[in-house]
Amino acid sequence: MNNKDLIKDFIEAWNNLDLEKVVNFFAEDIFYHNIPMEPLNGKSEASAFVDGLKDCDSINWELIAIAEEGNKVLTERLDNFNFKDGRKISIPVMGTFEIENNKIKKWRDYFDLETFQKQMTGQS
Repeated sequence: MNNKDLIKDFIEAWNNLDLEKVVNFFAEDIFYHNIPMEPLNGKSEASAFVDGLKDCDSINWELIAIAEEGNKVLTERLDNFNFKDGRKISIPVMGTFEIENNKIKKWRDYFDLETFQKQMTGQS
């Protein structure tokens, strides 16, 4: 499987709310950074983040563009989260994934924190 297909499968796992499968894509020593938030180091920290999304009714990451160069995959996405409490989050994201041994070794997502925070608190 090429790296681009691996990331497409990763996105499909999110969209299917298969959070256990999502975590299985992570290397043990994954570095995950939702920029501009604090980075997460290691599979246990990244898994705890994923576990925090169990209160979603649905997740839909719309893949706009994807490119692969060597062990890196770049994505442009619109990440949509519908929470059980009625909150809806929709944020444009640019993501960079570095793959090693068919696992995500590094993952950085770039998005506007203010847009995210306003949607989380129900502000327009």
